[in-house]
Amino acid sequence: MNAALRLLWTFVVRPPRRDAIRTALTVAAVALGVAVVIAIELAGQAAVGSFQSSLETLLGKTDLQVTANGGVDETWVARLAELPRNMRVSPALETQAIVEGAGPVQLYGVDLLGAGPVISSALAKRLHMTVAGGTLSLQINDQGHLFTIAKIIDAKNSEFILLDIADAQKALGAYGKLDSIDITASPGEDLSRIESGVRSMLPPSYSLDRPGVRSQENERMLRAFRWNLRVLSYISLVVGAFLIYNTISVSVVRRRPEIGVLRALGTSRGAVLWLFLGEALLLGLAGSLFGTLLGRLLAEGAVGLIADTVNSLYTSSRPAAVTMTWSAVLTGILAGTAVALASAFAPAREAMAVTPVSAMGRGEHELHSRLRWGRDLIFSALLACAALLASLAPAVDGQPFWGYVAALLSISSAAFAAPAFALLAIGLSRGVLRRLYGAEGLLAGRGLAASLSRTSVIVGALATAIAMMASVGIMVGSFRETVIVWLDRQLRADLYIRPSGRAGAGQFPGLSPETPKLVASVDGVEAIDIFHGFEFRYQGQRATLGAGETDIMRRYGRLRFVTTAPDRDAILRSLPGRDNAIVSEPFANKHGVRAGDRITLPLGAQSVTVTIAGVYYDYSSELGWVILDRSTLLKYLPDQPMTNLAVYLRPGVDPSEARRRIEMATANSRVVVAENKTLRANAVVVFDRTFAITYALEAVAIIVAMLGAANSLLALVLDRRREFGVLRFLGAAPAQVRRMVLIEAGILGLLADLLGLALGFVLSLLLIYVVNKQSFGWTIQFHPPVSLLAGALSLIWLATLAAGLYPARVASRLNPIEVVHLE
Repeated sequence: MNAALRLLWTFVVRPPRRDAIRTALTVAAVALGVAVVIAIELAGQAAVGSFQSSLETLLGKTDLQVTANGGVDETWVARLAELPRNMRVSPALETQAIVEGAGPVQLYGVDLLGAGPVISSALAKRLHMTVAGGTLSLQINDQGHLFTIAKIIDAKNSEFILLDIADAQKALGAYGKLDSIDITASPGEDLSRIESGVRSMLPPSYSLDRPGVRSQENERMLRAFRWNLRVLSYISLVVGAFLIYNTISVSVVRRRPEIGVLRALGTSRGAVLWLFLGEALLLGLAGSLFGTLLGRLLAEGAVGLIADTVNSLYTSSRPAAVTMTWSAVLTGILAGTAVALASAFAPAREAMAVTPVSAMGRGEHELHSRLRWGRDLIFSALLACAALLASLAPAVDGQPFWGYVAALLSISSAAFAAPAFALLAIGLSRGVLRRLYGAEGLLAGRGLAASLSRTSVIVGALATAIAMMASVGIMVGSFRETVIVWLDRQLRADLYIRPSGRAGAGQFPGLSPETPKLVASVDGVEAIDIFHGFEFRYQGQRATLGAGETDIMRRYGRLRFVTTAPDRDAILRSLPGRDNAIVSEPFANKHGVRAGDRITLPLGAQSVTVTIAGVYYDYSSELGWVILDRSTLLKYLPDQPMTNLAVYLRPGVDPSEARRRIEMATANSRVVVAENKTLRANAVVVFDRTFAITYALEAVAIIVAMLGAANSLLALVLDRRREFGVLRFLGAAPAQVRRMVLIEAGILGLLADLLGLALGFVLSLLLIYVVNKQSFGWTIQFHPPVSLLAGALSLIWLATLAAGLYPARVASRLNPIEVVHLE
């Protein structure tokens, strides 16, 4: 046992201590990778907040909930209460109110028996209220209201307001309508009998669900978004895996004589394998522990970025506090150590195969590396074919599983192709290097070719990080350009009007009925498109239903449809006065429908069968839209409030002046009047903010790759000490040695840029046409941001060159006598 411990200490612990700088760089790279994984996991949990209703927290868990698209008729409260069952029937309304001094807060209308408003202690604390009796200024829809607080109740950290159901209906203008009816069975009552009795009474278009269905829908809807973030967060670990591989590989090469001695003294192959795996485990564990602590800090910054995206695209949710969980800690440690062990297995297995005789041949390893490039190229081709086949596979449970597999196979294919690519590129560039840099350039190219095993790993690691940067950059750039073109077609009105307050996914506050008349009376207004929007459920999934003046849309708009036959004008002409609809591309892809199909929409107490007249391109929401003509919607839901106005001005009318007149005409309503150019600019800002977390993840991956480059170049210098010593004996000046190492760094950066750009192009196609298509259902047009990519690749090349400064300094300061004597 003592001998084993001494061997472990001598062979595993002491070498990292001797190479403190290289060890620190490796641990830092692993720590950054693990930190990103931890940060995204913790921030993702906190950003989506809790989907459990604060009302449920306050009043207790309900057993059943009655809902309907467009609202539940309140007469059903009395009808259900007449059932001969022991149960409580409670009406409920739920919306967001804008609280002066606090922003958006959840508001619930419940049966308070006429009592005044109640607020939670957390909200009261933020408003600096200590006792009831204070005045609360609220904006509900587009109207302001003043209430006197009747009571402050303790509800932990939840912020909400309770109004009596009658007051809430009056404020919302939703007379006779409810969002839900909650049913709670009394102790001892058979819930299944209650459920069957209630279901038999309700119209078929009404939904009766167990509690938590909406929460489950939200979580299911966000699953793809969070999975994509998780995949991006693991990029840094993948890049770190190349670094661990290189570290252990260099360790094997440098200690081949020691391995030979151990084998000659009777050490088994398995013991040699576990010695090197132990070194990798030590590095992975140290990096994972530091990364876990760093991830907790990074999560605080990431939660705001993720929350903005969730609120913009999915659902309104107040972020919860970031809390470190044992599951997150274990995930980070297991991920870091598993990646370290997996990436070290190949070089450790190679060490296991070393025989005492072959251990003395120092050049044998590199000779085998140069001889194996043809075999690696065949593996690369096979992996590329497998990636192509995986990219053609359909989604699994709505997730682009095979798209992720295709991306991983593509990265592996590029890694296997790196040796052949490096040899070919260096061979073709020898003449150029000699003409540009003389002897230093020629020796730099030959040195990299001679150290092919380490050269290819450096190129592969950098190329992976560059490829992810390029692929995501191309995808985001293409998406951004697609959205800008779509906005140009979609936003054709001069002015847009909606209730003031924070705009977010799932939020459709209503406008007062007199607002369109006030706007129409303003001089210069030619036409108004009145739009109604609200969330609804279709086949158990959330979607959005809208209705507008399609004749106005036909005259002024430029909506683009997926198919060209029939034409746009014919499609829009078919909507007024008929049970026809157009649906967005995400809705069509999610539900497998197309033009000409018939779908049944539950609207209020009726189930309406409509024909899909066309499928149009849309990038506003991955939930999907169903658009009716306004006359069709009001036929089935006559009290559905309008939520937006699109105002078209007469030619020559100044939009800024018209906006000022409309603001004066609607001064008694709290509305936002936005000009077309302002709305477009804000939409692009929201888009850029949505992808800010993506850019942050890319930046971390590039930093990890830079650490890897510095580490690998330093290892390359240390492993070639004899070569540099001989050059010094032959008359090379320290400046020439330094210049040679910097030329090598520049060549490696250039090779990584080229391979990374090629791989990034392939990965971008997977992201655009497989992952995004299967995750969100929309078509993105391919628009690579050429100038942005060129700038980013140039910066990465300069960073790689900078990473070679310290190794070049080390190489130039080597004492040739000591080095040659040691070797």
